Amino acid sequence: MLSTPGFSSELRLTSDDRPTLAASPMARERTAARGGKANAKAGGTKQGGAKASNARGTTSSAAGGRGGGRGSSGGGRRRKRCGTFGRLIYWGFVLGIWAVLGVAGLIAYEASQLPPIQNLAIPERPPTVIIQGTDGKTIATRGEMGGASVPLRALPPYLPQAFVAIEDRRFYSHFGLDPLGLARAMFVNLTTGRLREGGSTLTQQLAKNLFLTQERTISRKIQELILSIWLEAKYSKNQILELYVNRVYFGAGAYGVEAAAQRYFGKSARQITLSEAAMLAGLVKSPSSLAPTRNLEGAQARAGVVLAAMQDAGFISAEMEQAALARPATLATGRGPDSAGYAADWIMEQLKAAIGPIEHDVVVQTTLDPALQLAADKALKDTLAKNGKKYGVEQGAIVLMDTNGGVRALVGGKSYEESQFNRAVTAKRQPGSSFKPFVYLTALERGLTPETIREDAPIKLKGWKPENFSHEYRGPVELKTALALSLNTVAVRLALEVGPDEVIKTAHRLGITSKLEPNASIALGTSEVSVLEMVGAYAPFANGGVGVTPHVIERVRDASGKVIYAYDTPSRGMVMAPPHVAMMNRMLQETLITGTARRADLPGWPAAGKTGTSQDYRDAWFVGYTGRYVAGVWLGNDDSSPTKKAGGSGLPVAIWSEVMRAAHKDQPVVALPGAGNYTPGTVPSGEVPDEPVVTGGPQAPADKKPATLDNWLLDKLFGRG
Repeated sequence: MLSTPGFSSELRLTSDDRPTLAASPMARERTAARGGKANAKAGGTKQGGAKASNARGTTSSAAGGRGGGRGSSGGGRRRKRCGTFGRLIYWGFVLGIWAVLGVAGLIAYEASQLPPIQNLAIPERPPTVIIQGTDGKTIATRGEMGGASVPLRALPPYLPQAFVAIEDRRFYSHFGLDPLGLARAMFVNLTTGRLREGGSTLTQQLAKNLFLTQERTISRKIQELILSIWLEAKYSKNQILELYVNRVYFGAGAYGVEAAAQRYFGKSARQITLSEAAMLAGLVKSPSSLAPTRNLEGAQARAGVVLAAMQDAGFISAEMEQAALARPATLATGRGPDSAGYAADWIMEQLKAAIGPIEHDVVVQTTLDPALQLAADKALKDTLAKNGKKYGVEQGAIVLMDTNGGVRALVGGKSYEESQFNRAVTAKRQPGSSFKPFVYLTALERGLTPETIREDAPIKLKGWKPENFSHEYRGPVELKTALALSLNTVAVRLALEVGPDEVIKTAHRLGITSKLEPNASIALGTSEVSVLEMVGAYAPFANGGVGVTPHVIERVRDASGKVIYAYDTPSRGMVMAPPHVAMMNRMLQETLITGTARRADLPGWPAAGKTGTSQDYRDAWFVGYTGRYVAGVWLGNDDSSPTKKAGGSGLPVAIWSEVMRAAHKDQPVVALPGAGNYTPGTVPSGEVPDEPVVTGGPQAPADKKPATLDNWLLDKLFGRG
């Protein structure tokens, strides 16, 4: 190896040769230690020189310390700040990694709670039931979605654009999650101090509607995000948008644009205008509070916001926006009454019994007449609005039926939107004196006649003292008069005479299905029944004695038009002999001529019926009929509280008259069966009563007393002849 004279062949740097700005105390200590070791090896011969050197070094250090003290201190502070910042970066990086791992683990866990991705599929749209009236027009839709699905290409282009503009402006550019929209929503919520925006994309909303519940939790939000990304990967944007508009809720029970368009505008979604499209898009933010059926002004104001968003997004021009604002969307004027909801609910119950589980879309053709449904709804609403407070009446129910049992109108309350409880079908109330025809029919079937005499006098039964409404008594009266004037004492005597059990058998034979209590008070209608039952049980009086089954479904078709069910009138046969039909019609007709229903107004039509008022005026009834229709009206309160003396002869008769006038308009007059063929004072030939015939009345021999119940009982007990 080459060497140069005067230089060592091994070049090394000592700590003294390394440049430094300011040595740290620890570095100085390490240098001093190494210097001490080197001096020890050098031997004692060099101690004097070392001391001199150390002395100079000490002097230099002291001088250096005085001159460079401030500079060394400032450098230490800078290094301290740099060290703190570095540690913050380090730990921030570490925590970030753990946060990512934690989020990833949480996402993995929530994903594990979902079905395997390869097994995921869009749930089948629940079947829709379209309910049509006798005119073929839709009166209601039922099912979870409530309307048919409409392809996106069949809709006006501004309809889906309205949803994109107001709900998800970057729908066509994001991957299911919109970071900008989410950040904006967080900023708005933080600055306003309340939750005003959600930041969910249309895809996220669809994922929630299809697969998840409506609860607001972090878990559900993460699952929503996972599913929205899956939807974006599997389906095109237009497919996602089509699914969305056909599944979203629009309020008032309408799911999907078709159901909403029919519900609010009375037309298909294919035909709606720009202003109507804007209103529909605006509803999804708050469908319950913005539904135009309850908040039209709010829905119109929200539609204006949507139109502005559409113009800002470039979907419509400023001129189109102004034109739409000038003609805001309104509810369809020809929209059916909300009371059709009561009938639709009952139809759904009947439908399950008719065709079983509903697995596909079906169209139900019914016996309901939309015009008569509207007339019945109006009659009840107007009467309660005008006189309800005066008489302390809050609710009512109406059933209108043809003589074959087909229900033409059914109103289960004054407002379906306020209460879906069906007072025409489900509610059971005391019918009062409107139940008496079953008592009188039972008596006629045992040989009595309308002219038979019975005593109208006070009666006491084990502490019970039934009284007449007027608290007056007429003494011996004919049955037809007793029924027309609704004399309670005569009805109770008749029930005891024929037996309460026999009265119940008669009522059930004619169509009452509720349980009836076999006691003397059955004559006064103390057992509870429904309006539908009563109307059905009166139908044999109107049709000549044939038992009917109240029904509302005529036929059911599937989506292809194939008939899968048709009502086949189940004949219940004759439930009443024609002679008894004739006698009952004569007696019940008298109720409208001279009796408690004199206010009934049906010009030109022979009609009959019976009023009813329960104890303490809790229920007010009138059930009446012609040879073409039977109608029943009930008024009262849901809690069975007493009304302010609302009796059957008042408001119920007035409502009945209005409904029946609408039903009989332009109809040819039909006579009541047998009403003009009965000869007073005779017993129908061929009839063999179960009990001894009790005759009397004007044809009784002059030397005998009228055959009152009291005299008849004495004859039976003591053999008096």
